[in-house]
Amino acid sequence: MIAKETIRNVGLVGVGRWGKNLARNLNDLEVLHTICDTNESTHDTFQEQFPKVHMTTNFKTILENPLITSLFIAAPAIQHYTLAKQALLENKDVYVEKPLCLETSEAKELIKLAKDRGLILMVGHLLQYHPCIVKVQELVRNGVLGQLQYIASHRLSRGPIRSEENALWNFAPHDVSVILSLCADKLPQMVQSTGGDYTTKNVADISMTNMRFEGGTRAHIFVSWLHPFKEQKLVVVGSSGSIVFDDTKPWEEKLTLTHNAISWLPGNIPHLNSSDAMKVEVPQDEPLKAECLHFLECCEKRITPKTDGQEGLRVQQVLQAAQSSMDDNGAAKNPAQQTDTFAHPTAVIDRGCQIGAGTKIWHFSHVMERAKIGERCNIGQNVVVSPEVVLGNNVKVQNNVTLYTGVVCENDVFLGPSMVFTNIINPRSEVGRRDKYQSTLVRRGATIGANATIICGHELGEYCFIGSGSVVTQSVKPYALVVGNPGRQIGWMSRYGEKLSLPLRAPAGQALYAKCPGTGEKYVLQNDTLDLCTEKEETKPEPTTLLHRL
Repeated sequence: MIAKETIRNVGLVGVGRWGKNLARNLNDLEVLHTICDTNESTHDTFQEQFPKVHMTTNFKTILENPLITSLFIAAPAIQHYTLAKQALLENKDVYVEKPLCLETSEAKELIKLAKDRGLILMVGHLLQYHPCIVKVQELVRNGVLGQLQYIASHRLSRGPIRSEENALWNFAPHDVSVILSLCADKLPQMVQSTGGDYTTKNVADISMTNMRFEGGTRAHIFVSWLHPFKEQKLVVVGSSGSIVFDDTKPWEEKLTLTHNAISWLPGNIPHLNSSDAMKVEVPQDEPLKAECLHFLECCEKRITPKTDGQEGLRVQQVLQAAQSSMDDNGAAKNPAQQTDTFAHPTAVIDRGCQIGAGTKIWHFSHVMERAKIGERCNIGQNVVVSPEVVLGNNVKVQNNVTLYTGVVCENDVFLGPSMVFTNIINPRSEVGRRDKYQSTLVRRGATIGANATIICGHELGEYCFIGSGSVVTQSVKPYALVVGNPGRQIGWMSRYGEKLSLPLRAPAGQALYAKCPGTGEKYVLQNDTLDLCTEKEETKPEPTTLLHRL
Protein backbone atom coordinates (compact mmCIF):
# COMPACT_ATOMS: atom_id res chain seq x y z
CA MET A 1 0.00 0.00 0.00
CA ILE A 2 1.00 3.63 -0.45
CA ALA A 3 2.38 5.44 2.57
CA LYS A 4 0.13 8.13 4.09
CA GLU A 5 2.57 10.96 3.37
CA THR A 6 2.38 10.30 -0.39
CA ILE A 7 -1.38 10.83 -0.56
CA ARG A 8 -2.41 13.48 -3.12
CA ASN A 9 1.08 14.55 -4.13
CA VAL A 10 1.27 13.36 -7.73
CA GLY A 11 1.13 15.58 -10.79
CA LEU A 12 -0.06 14.40 -14.20
CA VAL A 13 1.00 16.13 -17.41
CA GLY A 14 -1.27 15.37 -20.36
CA VAL A 15 -4.75 13.83 -20.27
CA GLY A 16 -5.20 12.99 -23.93
CA ARG A 17 -5.64 9.57 -25.53
CA TRP A 18 -3.69 7.70 -22.82
CA GLY A 19 -3.29 10.27 -20.07
CA LYS A 20 -7.00 10.07 -19.21
CA ASN A 21 -6.46 6.42 -18.19
CA LEU A 22 -3.60 7.44 -15.92
CA ALA A 23 -5.82 10.16 -14.44
CA ARG A 24 -8.52 7.61 -13.61
CA ASN A 25 -6.12 5.20 -11.91
CA LEU A 26 -4.22 7.86 -9.98
CA ASN A 27 -7.47 9.38 -8.76
CA ASP A 28 -8.73 5.96 -7.66
CA LEU A 29 -5.47 5.51 -5.73
CA GLU A 30 -6.09 8.93 -4.09
CA VAL A 31 -2.69 10.31 -5.06
CA LEU A 32 -3.59 12.73 -7.87
CA HIS A 33 -2.99 16.34 -6.83
CA THR A 34 -2.86 18.34 -10.10
CA ILE A 35 -3.57 17.75 -13.77
CA CYS A 36 -1.71 19.89 -16.29
CA ASP A 37 -3.03 20.03 -19.86
CA THR A 38 -2.78 22.86 -22.37
CA ASN A 39 -6.25 22.06 -23.76
CA GLU A 40 -8.51 24.13 -21.51
CA SER A 41 -11.63 22.58 -23.03
CA THR A 42 -10.85 19.33 -21.19
CA HIS A 43 -10.59 20.96 -17.78
CA ASP A 44 -14.32 21.11 -17.05
CA THR A 45 -14.74 17.43 -17.92
CA PHE A 46 -11.93 16.28 -15.63
CA GLN A 47 -12.89 18.73 -12.86
CA GLU A 48 -16.36 17.19 -12.88
CA GLN A 49 -14.90 13.67 -12.73
CA PHE A 50 -12.29 14.51 -10.11
CA PRO A 51 -13.62 17.49 -8.08
CA LYS A 52 -10.74 17.42 -5.55
CA VAL A 53 -8.01 17.56 -8.21
CA HIS A 54 -6.44 20.87 -9.23
CA MET A 55 -6.30 21.86 -12.91
CA THR A 56 -3.74 24.01 -14.72
CA THR A 57 -2.44 24.79 -18.20
CA ASN A 58 0.93 25.94 -16.86
CA PHE A 59 3.58 23.24 -16.40
CA LYS A 60 5.53 25.65 -14.21
CA THR A 61 2.69 25.48 -11.65
CA ILE A 62 3.43 21.81 -11.03
CA LEU A 63 7.20 22.26 -11.07
CA GLU A 64 7.09 24.98 -8.42
CA ASN A 65 4.63 23.24 -6.10
CA PRO A 66 6.62 21.69 -3.19
CA LEU A 67 3.69 19.38 -2.34
CA ILE A 68 4.07 17.57 -5.67
CA THR A 69 7.10 15.30 -5.40
CA SER A 70 6.50 13.04 -8.41
CA LEU A 71 5.17 13.46 -11.94
CA PHE A 72 3.50 11.27 -14.54
CA ILE A 73 4.21 12.54 -18.06
CA ALA A 74 1.77 11.47 -20.79
CA ALA A 75 2.34 14.29 -23.27
CA PRO A 76 3.24 13.65 -26.95
CA ALA A 77 6.52 11.75 -27.28
CA ILE A 78 8.22 14.73 -28.89
CA GLN A 79 7.88 16.58 -25.55
CA HIS A 80 9.04 13.79 -23.23
CA TYR A 81 12.69 14.77 -23.00
CA THR A 82 12.07 18.46 -22.31
CA LEU A 83 9.34 17.88 -19.71
CA ALA A 84 11.20 15.07 -17.94
CA LYS A 85 14.41 17.07 -17.79
CA GLN A 86 12.67 20.09 -16.25
CA ALA A 87 10.97 17.86 -13.68
CA LEU A 88 14.23 16.14 -12.70
CA LEU A 89 15.96 19.50 -12.38
CA GLU A 90 13.22 20.43 -9.88
CA ASN A 91 14.06 17.23 -7.93
CA LYS A 92 10.83 15.39 -8.75
CA ASP A 93 10.59 11.65 -9.39
CA VAL A 94 9.40 11.05 -12.95
CA TYR A 95 7.30 8.45 -14.74
CA VAL A 96 7.42 8.94 -18.54
CA GLU A 97 4.96 7.24 -20.85
CA LYS A 98 6.72 5.32 -23.65
CA PRO A 99 8.99 6.05 -25.37
CA LEU A 100 11.35 7.66 -22.87
CA CYS A 101 12.38 10.13 -25.59
CA LEU A 102 13.35 10.12 -29.26
CA GLU A 103 17.17 10.12 -29.10
CA THR A 104 19.53 7.83 -27.17
CA SER A 105 21.69 10.82 -26.25
CA GLU A 106 18.64 12.40 -24.57
CA ALA A 107 17.83 9.15 -22.76
CA LYS A 108 21.38 8.93 -21.42
CA GLU A 109 21.19 12.53 -20.23
CA LEU A 110 17.94 11.88 -18.32
CA ILE A 111 19.37 8.71 -16.76
CA LYS A 112 22.49 10.53 -15.57
CA LEU A 113 20.46 13.45 -14.25
CA ALA A 114 18.20 11.13 -12.24
CA LYS A 115 21.17 9.16 -10.89
CA ASP A 116 23.14 12.26 -9.90
CA ARG A 117 20.14 13.64 -7.99
CA GLY A 118 19.03 10.34 -6.45
CA LEU A 119 15.67 10.45 -8.23
CA ILE A 120 13.37 7.75 -9.61
CA LEU A 121 13.05 7.62 -13.40
CA MET A 122 10.59 5.07 -14.79
CA VAL A 123 9.29 4.39 -18.30
CA GLY A 124 5.68 3.40 -18.96
CA HIS A 125 6.17 0.05 -20.66
CA LEU A 126 2.73 -1.18 -19.69
CA LEU A 127 2.96 -4.77 -20.93
CA GLN A 128 5.70 -5.55 -18.39
CA TYR A 129 3.01 -5.10 -15.70
CA HIS A 130 0.31 -7.16 -17.41
CA PRO A 131 -0.34 -10.30 -15.32
CA CYS A 132 -0.19 -12.48 -18.45
CA ILE A 133 3.21 -11.10 -19.48
CA VAL A 134 4.47 -11.49 -15.91
CA LYS A 135 3.41 -15.14 -16.17
CA VAL A 136 5.13 -15.55 -19.55
CA GLN A 137 8.33 -14.11 -18.07
CA GLU A 138 8.06 -16.56 -15.17
CA LEU A 139 7.57 -19.56 -17.49
CA VAL A 140 10.55 -18.58 -19.64
CA ARG A 141 12.72 -17.87 -16.60
CA ASN A 142 11.86 -21.26 -15.07
CA GLY A 143 12.71 -23.11 -18.28
CA VAL A 144 9.19 -24.39 -18.98
CA LEU A 145 9.59 -23.61 -22.69
CA GLY A 146 13.16 -24.94 -22.84
CA GLN A 147 15.68 -23.09 -25.00
CA LEU A 148 14.10 -19.89 -26.31
CA GLN A 149 13.94 -20.06 -30.10
CA TYR A 150 11.51 -17.55 -31.59
CA ILE A 151 9.29 -14.64 -30.51
CA ALA A 152 6.63 -13.02 -32.69
CA SER A 153 4.65 -9.94 -31.69
CA HIS A 154 1.81 -8.39 -33.71
CA ARG A 155 0.19 -5.09 -32.75
CA LEU A 156 -2.34 -4.23 -35.45
CA SER A 157 -5.39 -1.99 -35.52
CA ARG A 158 -7.57 0.12 -37.78
CA GLY A 159 -6.52 3.58 -36.62
CA PRO A 160 -6.15 5.97 -35.07
CA ILE A 161 -3.71 7.34 -37.64
CA ARG A 162 -0.95 9.51 -36.18
CA SER A 163 1.14 12.18 -37.87
CA GLU A 164 3.52 13.21 -35.07
CA GLU A 165 5.27 9.81 -34.79
CA ASN A 166 5.31 6.67 -36.91
CA ALA A 167 3.86 3.24 -36.11
CA LEU A 168 7.25 1.88 -35.06
CA TRP A 169 7.72 4.49 -32.33
CA ASN A 170 4.06 4.57 -31.33
CA PHE A 171 3.22 0.85 -31.20
CA ALA A 172 6.46 -1.14 -30.96
CA PRO A 173 8.07 0.15 -27.70
CA HIS A 174 5.88 -2.18 -25.59
CA ASP A 175 6.77 -5.18 -27.74
CA VAL A 176 10.49 -4.37 -27.77
CA SER A 177 10.41 -4.00 -23.99
CA VAL A 178 8.81 -7.42 -23.49
CA ILE A 179 11.04 -9.18 -26.00
CA LEU A 180 14.19 -7.78 -24.35
CA SER A 181 12.92 -8.90 -20.95
CA LEU A 182 12.47 -12.46 -22.30
CA CYS A 183 16.00 -12.38 -23.74
CA ALA A 184 17.74 -11.67 -20.42
CA ASP A 185 17.62 -7.88 -20.93
CA LYS A 186 20.30 -8.13 -23.63
CA LEU A 187 20.35 -6.11 -26.84
CA PRO A 188 19.93 -8.01 -30.11
CA GLN A 189 23.03 -8.42 -32.25
CA MET A 190 21.11 -7.48 -35.39
CA VAL A 191 18.04 -5.39 -36.18
CA GLN A 192 16.39 -5.04 -39.59
CA SER A 193 13.26 -3.01 -40.25
CA THR A 194 11.15 -1.95 -43.21
CA GLY A 195 8.06 0.24 -43.34
CA GLY A 196 5.66 2.11 -45.56
CA ASP A 197 4.09 5.58 -45.42
CA TYR A 198 0.67 5.70 -47.09
CA THR A 199 -1.27 8.44 -45.29
CA THR A 200 1.35 10.98 -44.16
CA LYS A 201 4.62 11.56 -45.99
CA ASN A 202 7.67 10.24 -44.11
CA VAL A 203 5.51 8.80 -41.29
CA ALA A 204 5.42 5.01 -41.56
CA ASP A 205 1.93 3.54 -41.08
CA ILE A 206 3.32 0.00 -40.90
CA SER A 207 6.65 -1.55 -39.98
CA MET A 208 8.15 -5.02 -39.78
CA THR A 209 11.18 -5.39 -37.51
CA ASN A 210 13.37 -8.50 -37.27
CA MET A 211 15.89 -9.15 -34.51
CA ARG A 212 18.59 -11.76 -33.88
CA PHE A 213 19.97 -12.37 -30.40
CA GLU A 214 23.08 -14.08 -29.10
CA GLY A 215 22.46 -17.81 -28.95
CA GLY A 216 20.26 -17.81 -32.04
CA THR A 217 16.96 -16.55 -30.65
CA ARG A 218 14.99 -14.66 -33.31
CA ALA A 219 12.14 -12.21 -32.96
CA HIS A 220 9.92 -10.09 -35.15
CA ILE A 221 7.50 -7.24 -34.50
CA PHE A 222 4.75 -6.31 -36.96
CA VAL A 223 2.86 -3.09 -36.25
CA SER A 224 0.23 -1.22 -38.25
CA TRP A 225 -2.64 1.21 -37.77
CA LEU A 226 -4.02 0.49 -41.26
CA HIS A 227 -5.04 -3.12 -40.57
CA PRO A 228 -8.66 -4.18 -41.22
CA PHE A 229 -8.86 -5.97 -37.85
CA LYS A 230 -7.37 -5.63 -34.38
CA GLU A 231 -4.66 -8.03 -33.25
CA GLN A 232 -2.47 -7.85 -30.15
CA LYS A 233 -0.68 -11.17 -29.95
CA LEU A 234 2.62 -12.44 -28.59
CA VAL A 235 3.92 -15.90 -29.49
CA VAL A 236 6.93 -17.34 -27.66
CA VAL A 237 8.39 -20.59 -29.00
CA GLY A 238 10.97 -22.72 -27.19
CA SER A 239 12.50 -26.16 -27.61
CA SER A 240 10.04 -27.70 -25.10
CA GLY A 241 6.87 -25.79 -25.82
CA SER A 242 5.22 -22.56 -26.86
CA ILE A 243 2.98 -19.97 -25.27
CA VAL A 244 0.52 -17.55 -26.86
CA PHE A 245 -0.72 -14.31 -25.30
CA ASP A 246 -3.75 -12.93 -27.18
CA ASP A 247 -4.86 -9.70 -25.56
CA THR A 248 -8.03 -9.47 -27.67
CA LYS A 249 -9.59 -12.58 -26.08
CA PRO A 250 -11.54 -12.85 -22.81
CA TRP A 251 -9.32 -12.94 -19.73
CA GLU A 252 -9.59 -16.68 -19.13
CA GLU A 253 -8.52 -17.36 -22.74
CA LYS A 254 -5.71 -14.80 -23.09
CA LEU A 255 -2.84 -17.16 -22.24
CA THR A 256 -2.41 -20.68 -23.63
CA LEU A 257 0.51 -23.10 -23.30
CA THR A 258 1.47 -26.01 -25.56
CA HIS A 259 4.00 -28.60 -24.35
CA ASN A 260 6.33 -30.52 -26.63
CA ALA A 261 4.88 -29.25 -29.90
CA ILE A 262 7.77 -30.95 -31.75
CA SER A 263 9.11 -34.47 -31.22
CA TRP A 264 11.95 -36.23 -33.01
CA LEU A 265 11.49 -39.42 -34.95
CA PRO A 266 14.32 -41.91 -35.67
CA GLY A 267 16.85 -40.43 -38.04
CA ASN A 268 16.56 -37.04 -36.31
CA ILE A 269 13.39 -36.18 -38.24
CA PRO A 270 11.22 -33.45 -36.66
CA HIS A 271 7.53 -34.23 -36.15
CA LEU A 272 4.80 -31.73 -35.23
CA ASN A 273 2.61 -33.08 -32.43
CA SER A 274 -1.11 -32.43 -32.34
CA SER A 275 -1.23 -31.74 -28.60
CA ASP A 276 -3.88 -29.21 -27.65
CA ALA A 277 -3.05 -25.90 -26.05
CA MET A 278 -3.98 -25.60 -22.39
CA LYS A 279 -5.30 -22.45 -20.77
CA VAL A 280 -3.02 -20.85 -18.20
CA GLU A 281 -4.78 -19.36 -15.20
CA VAL A 282 -3.66 -15.84 -14.37
CA PRO A 283 -5.10 -13.60 -11.61
CA GLN A 284 -7.05 -10.75 -13.18
CA ASP A 285 -5.76 -7.27 -12.48
CA GLU A 286 -5.59 -4.00 -14.42
CA PRO A 287 -2.02 -3.61 -15.79
CA LEU A 288 -2.08 0.19 -15.61
CA LYS A 289 -3.09 0.16 -11.96
CA ALA A 290 -0.26 -2.29 -11.21
CA GLU A 291 2.17 -0.05 -13.10
CA CYS A 292 1.08 3.07 -11.19
CA LEU A 293 1.37 1.24 -7.86
CA HIS A 294 4.85 0.03 -8.78
CA PHE A 295 6.05 3.57 -9.52
CA LEU A 296 4.57 4.92 -6.29
CA GLU A 297 6.16 2.08 -4.31
CA CYS A 298 9.55 2.79 -5.91
CA CYS A 299 9.20 6.47 -4.97
CA GLU A 300 8.26 5.58 -1.39
CA LYS A 301 10.94 2.91 -0.84
CA ARG A 302 13.59 4.48 -3.16
CA ILE A 303 14.05 1.28 -5.15
CA THR A 304 14.82 0.83 -8.84
CA PRO A 305 11.73 0.36 -11.05
CA LYS A 306 11.32 -2.74 -13.18
CA THR A 307 11.24 -0.49 -16.25
CA ASP A 308 13.78 2.12 -15.17
CA GLY A 309 15.71 4.54 -17.33
CA GLN A 310 18.28 1.92 -18.33
CA GLU A 311 15.52 -0.41 -19.52
CA GLY A 312 14.04 2.52 -21.44
CA LEU A 313 17.45 3.21 -22.97
CA ARG A 314 17.77 -0.37 -24.23
CA VAL A 315 14.36 -0.09 -25.86
CA GLN A 316 15.41 3.28 -27.28
CA GLN A 317 18.56 1.76 -28.80
CA VAL A 318 16.57 -0.98 -30.52
CA LEU A 319 13.98 1.48 -31.83
CA GLN A 320 16.66 3.82 -33.11
CA ALA A 321 18.47 0.92 -34.82
CA ALA A 322 15.16 -0.14 -36.38
CA GLN A 323 14.48 3.41 -37.58
CA SER A 324 18.01 3.62 -38.98
CA SER A 325 17.46 0.32 -40.79
CA MET A 326 14.12 1.52 -42.16
CA ASP A 327 15.77 4.70 -43.43
CA ASP A 328 18.50 2.59 -45.04
CA ASN A 329 16.11 0.30 -46.98
CA GLY A 330 16.23 -2.51 -44.44
CA ALA A 331 20.01 -2.71 -43.96
CA ALA A 332 21.05 -4.67 -40.87
CA LYS A 333 22.03 -2.59 -37.81
CA ASN A 334 23.64 -3.46 -34.48
CA PRO A 335 22.01 -1.43 -31.66
CA ALA A 336 25.14 -1.71 -29.50
CA GLN A 337 27.23 -0.10 -32.24
CA GLN A 338 24.87 2.78 -32.99
CA THR A 339 26.84 5.95 -32.27
CA ASP A 340 25.27 9.11 -31.02
CA THR A 341 24.90 12.25 -33.05
CA PHE A 342 26.88 15.38 -32.23
CA ALA A 343 25.42 18.88 -32.26
CA HIS A 344 27.41 21.99 -31.36
CA PRO A 345 25.82 23.94 -28.48
CA THR A 346 24.96 26.79 -30.86
CA ALA A 347 23.07 24.49 -33.25
CA VAL A 348 19.27 24.42 -33.10
CA ILE A 349 17.67 20.99 -33.50
CA ASP A 350 13.88 21.12 -33.67
CA ARG A 351 11.80 18.35 -32.18
CA GLY A 352 10.34 15.96 -34.72
CA CYS A 353 13.34 15.76 -37.04
CA GLN A 354 15.27 12.53 -37.62
CA ILE A 355 19.07 12.45 -37.37
CA GLY A 356 21.05 9.28 -38.03
CA ALA A 357 23.86 7.82 -35.96
CA GLY A 358 27.28 9.42 -36.30
CA THR A 359 26.00 12.66 -37.84
CA LYS A 360 27.69 15.92 -36.78
CA ILE A 361 25.97 19.32 -36.81
CA TRP A 362 28.16 22.36 -36.36
CA HIS A 363 28.01 26.02 -35.26
CA PHE A 364 24.79 28.06 -35.73
CA SER A 365 23.07 25.48 -37.93
CA HIS A 366 19.32 24.80 -37.74
CA VAL A 367 17.64 21.46 -38.45
CA MET A 368 13.89 21.98 -38.61
CA GLU A 369 10.99 19.67 -37.73
CA ARG A 370 10.25 16.78 -40.11
CA ALA A 371 13.69 17.04 -41.70
CA LYS A 372 15.32 13.65 -42.17
CA ILE A 373 19.13 13.32 -42.01
CA GLY A 374 20.88 9.98 -42.46
CA GLU A 375 23.91 8.46 -40.77
CA ARG A 376 27.46 9.84 -40.74
CA CYS A 377 26.47 13.16 -42.30
CA ASN A 378 28.45 16.34 -41.68
CA ILE A 379 26.41 19.54 -41.48
CA GLY A 380 28.75 22.56 -41.53
CA GLN A 381 28.37 26.00 -39.99
CA ASN A 382 25.36 28.27 -40.62
CA VAL A 383 23.37 25.58 -42.46
CA VAL A 384 19.55 25.46 -42.54
CA VAL A 385 17.79 22.15 -43.19
CA SER A 386 14.12 22.94 -43.81
CA PRO A 387 11.08 20.75 -43.02
CA GLU A 388 10.75 17.54 -45.08
CA VAL A 389 14.24 17.84 -46.57
CA VAL A 390 15.76 14.36 -46.88
CA LEU A 391 19.51 13.68 -46.71
CA GLY A 392 20.86 10.16 -47.17
CA ASN A 393 23.89 8.67 -45.42
CA ASN A 394 27.35 10.30 -45.55
CA VAL A 395 26.12 13.60 -47.02
CA LYS A 396 28.58 16.48 -46.62
CA VAL A 397 26.99 19.95 -46.38
CA GLN A 398 29.56 22.74 -46.25
CA ASN A 399 29.12 26.16 -44.61
CA ASN A 400 26.34 28.63 -45.45
CA VAL A 401 24.02 26.26 -47.33
CA THR A 402 20.22 26.36 -47.04
CA LEU A 403 18.30 23.24 -48.05
CA TYR A 404 14.71 24.22 -48.78
CA THR A 405 11.64 22.02 -48.54
CA GLY A 406 11.55 19.80 -51.62
CA VAL A 407 15.26 18.98 -51.68
CA VAL A 408 16.20 15.29 -51.50
CA CYS A 409 19.85 14.20 -51.51
CA GLU A 410 20.74 10.53 -51.74
CA ASN A 411 23.79 8.92 -50.09
CA ASP A 412 27.30 10.37 -50.45
CA VAL A 413 26.28 13.76 -51.87
CA PHE A 414 28.66 16.73 -51.46
CA LEU A 415 27.22 20.26 -51.22
CA GLY A 416 29.93 22.93 -51.51
CA PRO A 417 30.19 26.15 -49.47
CA SER A 418 27.43 28.71 -50.09
CA MET A 419 25.81 26.74 -52.93
CA VAL A 420 22.13 27.60 -53.40
CA PHE A 421 18.95 25.55 -53.82
CA THR A 422 15.58 27.04 -54.79
CA ASN A 423 12.08 25.60 -54.51
CA ILE A 424 9.89 28.17 -56.30
CA ILE A 425 10.24 29.06 -59.99
CA ASN A 426 8.43 32.42 -59.79
CA PRO A 427 8.68 33.79 -56.23
CA ARG A 428 6.89 36.99 -55.19
CA SER A 429 7.04 38.41 -51.69
CA GLU A 430 3.34 39.27 -51.67
CA VAL A 431 2.16 35.98 -53.22
CA GLY A 432 2.07 32.88 -51.05
CA ARG A 433 3.17 29.80 -53.00
CA ARG A 434 3.86 27.20 -50.29
CA ASP A 435 1.65 24.76 -52.18
CA LYS A 436 3.74 25.27 -55.33
CA TYR A 437 7.09 24.06 -53.99
CA GLN A 438 9.04 22.10 -56.59
CA SER A 439 11.41 19.29 -55.76
CA THR A 440 15.09 18.84 -56.52
CA LEU A 441 16.53 15.34 -56.46
CA VAL A 442 20.29 14.97 -56.09
CA ARG A 443 21.32 11.41 -56.85
CA ARG A 444 23.96 9.39 -55.07
CA GLY A 445 27.55 10.62 -55.09
CA ALA A 446 26.82 13.93 -56.83
CA THR A 447 29.02 16.97 -56.13
CA ILE A 448 27.81 20.57 -56.23
CA GLY A 449 30.64 23.12 -56.12
CA ALA A 450 30.92 26.31 -54.07
CA ASN A 451 28.48 29.13 -54.92
CA ALA A 452 26.65 27.05 -57.54
CA THR A 453 22.89 27.62 -57.91
CA ILE A 454 20.43 24.80 -58.59
CA ILE A 455 17.10 25.90 -60.06
CA CYS A 456 14.32 23.70 -58.65
CA GLY A 457 12.31 21.05 -60.44
CA HIS A 458 15.28 19.08 -61.79
CA GLU A 459 17.23 15.90 -61.14
CA LEU A 460 21.00 15.77 -60.79
CA GLY A 461 22.23 12.34 -61.87
CA GLU A 462 24.44 10.10 -59.77
CA TYR A 463 28.08 11.13 -59.49
CA CYS A 464 27.54 14.24 -61.62
CA PHE A 465 29.87 17.17 -60.91
CA ILE A 466 28.61 20.78 -60.86
CA GLY A 467 31.46 23.28 -61.09
CA SER A 468 31.82 26.22 -58.70
CA GLY A 469 29.58 29.18 -59.54
CA SER A 470 27.53 27.27 -62.10
CA VAL A 471 23.79 27.90 -62.52
CA VAL A 472 21.93 24.67 -63.27
CA THR A 473 18.68 25.27 -65.16
CA GLN A 474 17.93 21.72 -66.35
CA SER A 475 18.37 18.12 -65.27
CA VAL A 476 21.91 16.71 -65.34
CA LYS A 477 22.98 13.27 -66.59
CA PRO A 478 24.82 10.81 -64.35
CA TYR A 479 28.61 11.41 -64.30
CA ALA A 480 28.20 14.69 -66.27
CA LEU A 481 30.63 17.58 -65.65
CA VAL A 482 28.66 20.86 -65.78
CA VAL A 483 30.02 24.44 -65.60
CA GLY A 484 28.94 27.99 -66.46
CA ASN A 485 25.87 30.21 -66.41
CA PRO A 486 23.63 28.76 -67.62
CA GLY A 487 25.25 25.42 -66.82
CA ARG A 488 26.35 23.29 -69.75
CA GLN A 489 28.01 19.91 -69.89
CA ILE A 490 31.66 19.96 -70.90
CA GLY A 491 32.70 16.41 -70.06
CA TRP A 492 32.38 13.36 -67.84
CA MET A 493 33.60 12.59 -64.29
CA SER A 494 34.34 9.26 -62.63
CA ARG A 495 32.95 8.20 -59.26
CA TYR A 496 36.33 9.09 -57.82
CA GLY A 497 36.00 12.69 -59.05
CA GLU A 498 38.48 12.49 -61.95
CA LYS A 499 37.77 13.84 -65.43
CA LEU A 500 37.43 11.10 -68.06
CA SER A 501 38.99 11.36 -71.51
CA LEU A 502 35.77 11.05 -73.49
CA PRO A 503 33.71 13.24 -75.84
CA LEU A 504 30.18 14.29 -74.87
CA ARG A 505 28.69 11.76 -77.26
CA ALA A 506 29.82 8.52 -78.86
CA PRO A 507 29.36 8.00 -82.60
CA ALA A 508 26.17 6.15 -83.49
CA GLY A 509 26.50 2.42 -82.95
CA GLN A 510 29.85 2.68 -81.21
CA ALA A 511 30.94 2.30 -77.59
CA LEU A 512 33.79 4.37 -76.21
CA TYR A 513 35.71 3.34 -73.12
CA ALA A 514 37.75 5.26 -70.55
CA LYS A 515 39.48 4.46 -67.27
CA CYS A 516 39.41 6.57 -64.13
CA PRO A 517 42.95 7.93 -63.63
CA GLY A 518 42.55 7.52 -59.89
CA THR A 519 41.10 4.02 -59.54
CA GLY A 520 41.35 2.32 -62.93
CA GLU A 521 37.59 1.76 -62.98
CA LYS A 522 36.32 1.42 -66.53
CA TYR A 523 33.44 3.40 -68.04
CA VAL A 524 31.55 2.98 -71.30
CA LEU A 525 29.93 5.78 -73.33
CA GLN A 526 27.12 4.85 -75.69
CA ASN A 527 25.37 7.68 -77.52
CA ASP A 528 25.24 10.36 -74.76
CA THR A 529 24.97 8.00 -71.79
CA LEU A 530 27.89 7.00 -69.57
CA ASP A 531 27.87 3.89 -67.39
CA LEU A 532 30.32 2.15 -65.10
CA CYS A 533 31.34 -1.09 -66.82
CA THR A 534 30.16 -4.38 -65.44
CA GLU A 535 32.62 -7.26 -65.18
CA LYS A 536 31.29 -8.67 -68.44
CA GLU A 537 31.72 -5.37 -70.26
CA GLU A 538 35.28 -4.96 -68.96
CA THR A 539 36.42 -8.18 -70.63
CA LYS A 540 34.64 -7.45 -73.90
CA PRO A 541 37.04 -6.73 -76.84
CA GLU A 542 37.10 -3.06 -77.73
CA PRO A 543 36.05 -1.99 -81.26
CA THR A 544 38.90 -1.10 -83.61
CA THR A 545 37.19 2.20 -84.41
CA LEU A 546 37.67 3.68 -80.95
CA LEU A 547 38.44 7.37 -80.95
CA HIS A 548 40.27 7.09 -77.62
CA ARG A 549 42.44 4.00 -77.17
CA LEU A 550 43.43 3.05 -73.63
